Amino acid sequence: MIVEEEAMDITTPTLMTTPAPAPPVGTGPAAGAAAKSEVTDLTEYAARYAGERHWDVFPGTWLEIDKGVPRCSCGAANCDAPGAHPVRPGWAAEAAGSATAARRMWAERPQASVLLPTGRTFDAVEVSETAGCLALARMERQGLRPGPVIGAPGGRMTFLVLPGAAARIPDLVRRLGLPPGAVGLTALGEGSWVAAPPTRLGTRGPVLWVREPTDANRLLPDAGEIVPALAYACGRDLTAAPRR
Repeated sequence: MIVEEEAMDITTPTLMTTPAPAPPVGTGPAAGAAAKSEVTDLTEYAARYAGERHWDVFPGTWLEIDKGVPRCSCGAANCDAPGAHPVRPGWAAEAAGSATAARRMWAERPQASVLLPTGRTFDAVEVSETAGCLALARMERQGLRPGPVIGAPGGRMTFLVLPGAAARIPDLVRRLGLPPGAVGLTALGEGSWVAAPPTRLGTRGPVLWVREPTDANRLLPDAGEIVPALAYACGRDLTAAPRR
């Protein structure tokens, strides 16, 4: 078990989410569509992630309205990630990291989801929303600065970290005295991806930034800096689960 150095405030922080960064004035979904509550053109979001953050991006599936109900373009009735997964197996070769390439890829399907491959410019660590909130509060008390954090419908939070983390995280968790498979912490590296805001997951709602990308968090944290807080929070979440 992890030994805590300080008293823990057991009050779960409120999840604060922010939308994806707005595209440049006069372009993309913000132009002439301010009144729309749902983003239908994700081109400039993809271009901005590639151009400003230098993240590789690639277009995924999209949502199609069938009798008033949004369904995934893949056609699967039981799709696990409607409107937010790769279109075909060769997606890794399609990902590119320039704004020009992003605009070209989204030209045919501007409504396509924005997917970011992990294992390139960053890896990702996924935990439950409750654990993520607890971890963010703990990091704040300890003076740690997380990188960008994504909140997805369904109660999951994803922390972006320096690449190479996926291979190291099992050992990092073991050093904390915990079995890696029992913590509820998932590492995403090469061969995986994350959906970027404001991609929408069917009727569940849009992906949002819990901690949006800024100049202050451009330099991503090493996994070793934030895994202790994440693993501790996951342990607290699992311990509390039976009492909910």
